[in-house]
Amino acid sequence: MDSVDIGQLVYLVVLGLAVAFWFVSQNRQSLNKTLQQVMAWVFIFVGVIAVIGLWEDIRSSVGPAPQLTITGNAIEVPRAYDGHYYLPVLVNGEPINFLVDTGASQIVLSARDAERVGIDPDQLNYFGRALTANGEVRTAPVRLDTLTAGPITDQNVSAWVNEGELDKSLLGMEYLHRFSSVQFANGKLILSR
Repeated sequence: MDSVDIGQLVYLVVLGLAVAFWFVSQNRQSLNKTLQQVMAWVFIFVGVIAVIGLWEDIRSSVGPAPQLTITGNAIEVPRAYDGHYYLPVLVNGEPINFLVDTGASQIVLSARDAERVGIDPDQLNYFGRALTANGEVRTAPVRLDTLTAGPITDQNVSAWVNEGELDKSLLGMEYLHRFSSVQFANGKLILSR
């Protein structure tokens, strides 16, 4: 802190003490009741701020989750509250909720999801490299026996396991190129074969 900041802090403390002194002197007779009312308003204010700050989390956990729609060989994935598209896929029979990522080249599994589908991340050879928003990470190639999205099943699919921190597994362009049509319309991702 420099001298200007210290001066401003001292000014605010003196001003706050003056306001507090005035408040106490004006409300000596009913100080207990007045303090109760002030505390009630403080709790209301803090509650409103908390609800505003947590609104997106509250809405996504209380509100109904958008539902996947399957029509023939088309899969309609609704946009989630955070603006992304999440596609539930069975990988080797295990359900994994993938983030559809048009910025990713490959299918990328997090270490946690790799373990769920029967791959031991500690036994992999991480010789690949991927450039992410968080920097460069090492990756290991794997083969997935089956990948089932709605009515569509692919077999012997190549993927990568990310050695770094990854919250969600990613469905990149290699998987999206398997579809004859990929469209974004009316808040939905429509995948067709």
